[in-house]
Amino acid sequence: MRLFILTRHAHSTLNVESRVNGDPSVPVLLTEDGRQEAAQLGLQLANVPIAICVHTRFRRTLETARIALEGRDVPFVEEPLLDDIDVGELEGETIEEYRAWKREHSRSEPFPGGESLDDAAGRYARAFTHLLERPEPTMLVACHEIPIRYALNAAAGSPDLDGPAHALPNATPYLFDEPALRRAAVHIDALRA
Repeated sequence: MRLFILTRHAHSTLNVESRVNGDPSVPVLLTEDGRQEAAQLGLQLANVPIAICVHTRFRRTLETARIALEGRDVPFVEEPLLDDIDVGELEGETIEEYRAWKREHSRSEPFPGGESLDDAAGRYARAFTHLLERPEPTMLVACHEIPIRYALNAAAGSPDLDGPAHALPNATPYLFDEPALRRAAVHIDALRA
């Protein structure tokens, strides 16, 4: 059985500030709590033979994975398709401002100067398909809340990518076998159409 372990990055400075970040060139570090969360994730994964770690272009995902896999000989691969949503002109704004914009616009409308939620969902579906095409039997995927939320909800057959799973904790492993991740990719694509 192939195993895909998806985890959100650990607690970051922007979590403290309640601000959004969709630009991977903006440096966002883990907090001390985040480093401890990443170490705890490492303990949870200590007895799982991880063949490869996939992370996004965002430093916080790589930092989380490096701490969690410290001392293990695991190759790291960057996957930009799993990057957080490009929020364009909302970069650095508060979570409340981001949510207010979302309430006033449809999923198909791009954030000003960024991408739409539907476009990001399509990107995540492609990313999960790419992961399925890789040969490794066990993979740690360090990414962001939204792709994991979409995968959880889509794999369960939910009619809504944002529910029932919504607010996901940092540095928590979510397990998918191959059929579940394939269901997620297919259903995400269907829901965004």
